[in-house]
Amino acid sequence: MKVLLINPEFPNTYWSFRHALPFEGKRSAFPPLGLLTVSALLPKSWERRLVDLDLSALKETDIEWADIVFVTAMLVQKDSLRRVVARCKQRGKRVVIGGPYVTTATEIVPGADHIFLGEAETTLPQFVIDLERGEPQRTYQAAERPALSATPVPHYHLADLKRYSAMSVQYSRGCPFKCEFCDIIEIYGRIPRTKSTQQILAELDALLKAGWRGPVFIVDDNFIGNKRNVKQMLPFLADWSEKHGQPFSFMTEASLNLAEDDALLESMRTAGFRRVFLGIETPVEESLREAQKGQNLRRNLLDSVKRIQSHGMEIMAGFIIGFDNDPEDIFERQIDFIRASAIPLAMVNLLSALPDTQLWRRLKREGRLMNEASGNNSDCSLNFVPKMNAVRLVEGYKRVMRTIYNPHEYYGRALQCLKEVAQNGSGSRGTTLRQDIATLSRVVLELGLRDSERREFWRYLNRVLLRHHKEFARAVRLAAMGYHLRKLAEVYCK
Repeated sequence: MKVLLINPEFPNTYWSFRHALPFEGKRSAFPPLGLLTVSALLPKSWERRLVDLDLSALKETDIEWADIVFVTAMLVQKDSLRRVVARCKQRGKRVVIGGPYVTTATEIVPGADHIFLGEAETTLPQFVIDLERGEPQRTYQAAERPALSATPVPHYHLADLKRYSAMSVQYSRGCPFKCEFCDIIEIYGRIPRTKSTQQILAELDALLKAGWRGPVFIVDDNFIGNKRNVKQMLPFLADWSEKHGQPFSFMTEASLNLAEDDALLESMRTAGFRRVFLGIETPVEESLREAQKGQNLRRNLLDSVKRIQSHGMEIMAGFIIGFDNDPEDIFERQIDFIRASAIPLAMVNLLSALPDTQLWRRLKREGRLMNEASGNNSDCSLNFVPKMNAVRLVEGYKRVMRTIYNPHEYYGRALQCLKEVAQNGSGSRGTTLRQDIATLSRVVLELGLRDSERREFWRYLNRVLLRHHKEFARAVRLAAMGYHLRKLAEVYCK
């Protein structure tokens, strides 16, 4: 069999980093880890070809080559998924779809021959058997969530690594908390499952063998969901990194209760973690209670942020506006918190009711649900009737976006971050001196010469050279990412 694995296009969002990637000569932030894992579950005798639409267009010759097409998608990729499926069916191909969007979708994707709901470690091998017998089913859904011991090492060799900004690995699935708006607990459950230490080190070995050096994103939705296993694994990860000359630096996502455990924080620093994404959501306690986010109510939010930063981890964070209990001054309160926290890479969303979440079900009961969410965390859309006047809510949200991504505001937070978050520099950036010079040249050309806000850039760079010259490379990276965020605001928040 010849299998074509297709990753649909990812639109312009916070996570796409579309406007920052060209500075480092990259086309996409991360490879499609799900498809690389699916490939590893298929028979060794099958031929494989990966097409990532964030890197290149889907060619007719690719479709013609294939006997069967596998496509996966997140909610934000749904429109591209439908186009891909339609195009492949027009060419008479057998199409298999799966992934988070397909699992929770309120509408069936037309044209797909086979649909996989949930995780595929047990169902995909069964599909192969059924296919060989000539009896493949229309829908496959695992009877229970599989142990991750069944998950193989992803086929990293299929991806054109040099075109990505970072690599991805997964250590765990699931989260113990019960946030009302979250679909992760619906898809992966509230009992976090982890891979063994041997498995995660084998995946890092595979990345090393494939030639990767630089950032590695551990894509778990809550890396510390199973603290006991994480604590056991981290010393081995630190030893592995030391043995191999620290070829990677790590980033991940975690819940805010990370701040409660200094030993865990220090183990993460020692293992090479340099950045963590936190779901802070809101400084309003009533809204946190509404969202059932009790883990954010255990201690002062700002103190928690500072504690994590004190262990050398730069924070990216998610914030949400649009809870029923949000006060009229929520916009100013979000801006003030983001300023005080020295978080340059703040992602602010309008609350969205994702399919099959507790929030979705509640709003449906209340008659407030309007349509399926877009999945784009930046497009200013609402899919439910909010308690606050909708026009006021959207306009206030746009004001927050324009404010926090304004160069003066953003560079100020970046400078404060450089001051408060001391990193020891260990862990390869994966670049050569020549590549670093090329990146700096592109940043200076765009932000220092062409950009209308070039004065703010030069003021920022001058302060970096005077006060934080040892963090120069990190400061340039923050400037590039800030440019992406500002462009998002310009596109969606006019």
